Amino acid sequence: MANTANKKEGKDQVSFKLASGTKQRIEALATATRRTKTFVIEEAINQYLELNEWQIQSIQRGMKDIEEGRSIPHETLVTKWEAKIEGRLV
Repeated sequence: MANTANKKEGKDQVSFKLASGTKQRIEALATATRRTKTFVIEEAINQYLELNEWQIQSIQRGMKDIEEGRSIPHETLVTKWEAKIEGRLV
């Protein structure tokens, strides 16, 4: 499960509109898991944030590696992998 916010942390109320189908899916999942709709929505948002924060951080680290010269040309990598694969198959 997602790393949810600290339970002692205050909560803010947020209001937004959802497609009716999305609302129905949230309600069905909440019922099936015996959780509140708020819990389901909060978990979904936290999981989305964690995934996308990780992705952006990874891209930023990769860009920094390139800027600092810690990269190799694609063709060089392909050649190395092909040689490695051929060595295993022989």
